[in-house]
Amino acid sequence: MSPLALATLAILAMFILIALHVPIGISMAVVGVVGYSLMASSFDIGTSILASEAVRNLANMDLAVVPLFILMGNFAVAGGISSDMYNIAHAFLGHRRGGLAMATVGGCGLFGAVCGSSVATTATFGRIALPEMVKRRYSPTLATGCIGGGGTLGSLVPPSVILVMYAVLAEQFIVELFAAAIVPAILTILLYFLAIAIYVRIYPNAGPATERLPWAERFKVLGKSWIAVALIAAIAFGIYGGIFTVTEAASLGVILSFFFAIMKGQMTRMSFWDALVRTASNSAMVYIILFGSSVFNYFIVISHFPDTLASGIIESGWSHFLIFLVLMVAYIILGSIFDTVGAMVITLPFVLPLIINMGYSPVWWGIVNVVVVEIGMITPPMGINIYMLHGIIEDYPLKTIFKGIIPFLLADIARLTLIVLFPILSIWLPNILIR
Repeated sequence: MSPLALATLAILAMFILIALHVPIGISMAVVGVVGYSLMASSFDIGTSILASEAVRNLANMDLAVVPLFILMGNFAVAGGISSDMYNIAHAFLGHRRGGLAMATVGGCGLFGAVCGSSVATTATFGRIALPEMVKRRYSPTLATGCIGGGGTLGSLVPPSVILVMYAVLAEQFIVELFAAAIVPAILTILLYFLAIAIYVRIYPNAGPATERLPWAERFKVLGKSWIAVALIAAIAFGIYGGIFTVTEAASLGVILSFFFAIMKGQMTRMSFWDALVRTASNSAMVYIILFGSSVFNYFIVISHFPDTLASGIIESGWSHFLIFLVLMVAYIILGSIFDTVGAMVITLPFVLPLIINMGYSPVWWGIVNVVVVEIGMITPPMGINIYMLHGIIEDYPLKTIFKGIIPFLLADIARLTLIVLFPILSIWLPNILIR
């Protein structure tokens, strides 16, 4: 059997294993080992890459930021820093019609800056923001929709774990990916604000305005929540100011979030232990996926499948527009089934060479990749983020949440269109800050 035919069967086998609920990392590792063993005609040679790729990933200092950022996010939740972020957004936006929904989106953006996970952001604000909005007579449709949409910011707002993983797998500079995500993240928040403003104009009773706080009171809230602001500022200025590396920034974030949580008096022995357990569990999952991806990538590269696929598509005469359209639809479908990490990791070995051969920036594609997969995570009828949110707030049917997500889904499509048509939105800031 030719290497190309073997690679095609291996990809099919991988998807069958995933469909049978075998974890993604294990599925990729098994297929990679078996495929490479068949090509090398030696099972011993095939299994040797399990050890070599595991050592290579564990020795990669860039990956050290993953458990550090996860731990920082868990300490932030345990210390109530996530609530402080919501209070800031509420103080400045809550007096507008739909302002509490805007505050929720803004709070999701701020929390994403210390969390880096869309699932964690959605879960956190499902518990924090929904009761506040319902108490202030917001419609459940708008309330659940803005949480589901705003939750996707967790994977885009730097520092993002998924962007770290993309940078490692695509061999790109992590800080450059972080800088590239800033403008698209701001654009997302603004488009979500616009979607909320239009929605409450059509349905005025969906998001009634709350009491306007005087400026003195707003600054008082800001002063009480200085810990959240200090944590975000320390990491952002440190990274983009060139004061320390991303790994050092993650370490500082862990230390600050830990001591801030103690200062606030909300870090108990139980919450501390729970943060460590959650971090260990999430980090192990990430590393297993990376191990499996590395083994699978090793086999796929040797089979020359990505190069053959890329050259075949380019020689077919398809326009770049048609290729992008097919990729976008495929990623939205994948994003509705897998989480962001899974959808990105299993496709990167085939898609990235195609993008590079077409002459596009891998940094720009990293942002597009994250954005389009996150759209899939809130796309009916399979959006995984929506089902996760429904599991937290079982009082409202899925129909209500899916109806509420539509305005934000339309805003996401507009955002994706702008990023694809105008790559400068992603690559402008890295060119200024880094190059």
